[in-house]
Amino acid sequence: MTDPHNAPISVEEMAHAFEEDTGPVDLSPYAVEDWITLAVFWGMGLSVFLQFFTRYVLNDSFAWTEEIAANCLVVVVFLGSVMCVRMFRHIHVDLIYRFVPKPVGRLLELIVDLITIGFFAYITWLMWRYLEIVGDERMVTVDLPRGIVFYTVFAAFALMFLRALHNFIKDLTGKQTVREKAQEAVNTQGI
Repeated sequence: MTDPHNAPISVEEMAHAFEEDTGPVDLSPYAVEDWITLAVFWGMGLSVFLQFFTRYVLNDSFAWTEEIAANCLVVVVFLGSVMCVRMFRHIHVDLIYRFVPKPVGRLLELIVDLITIGFFAYITWLMWRYLEIVGDERMVTVDLPRGIVFYTVFAAFALMFLRALHNFIKDLTGKQTVREKAQEAVNTQGI
């Protein structure tokens, strides 16, 4: 039996797929940190393009572009992780939930939520301690405080903690857990 999501289609059907009306764009799943991450991503892209252009076209590269791009990547990774926590998109193993009764699975999900909250709280505290040590350092090629990156990572961990706490509250009060909703969304999208 073939999977309807992966059914072969003709070239003509594929070409006409771009002409279909998809309806209005829904931006409601995105939060403020997602838009900040997108802006930093574009800044990183511009920095990488400028590095490529000055190195290979002008044969005289700007040294600062590599450091700015690397720091932007760090910010994108950690702020992007906030979205993953909020939407429950991190890689996880959910096989056991399929084989245990629903009440047991829900209890396991709540335990995992508590472990996640504890982890993010501890990492946030560690990052704060780290900032006390290296928060005043300067970047190597640009005279900017490296704390810009470190404070952004700290803020990302604090947001991950808050998003995990929010997911836990939703799991306690909702009829469906965050995991069940995320799985349902994946199933309806055919991913």
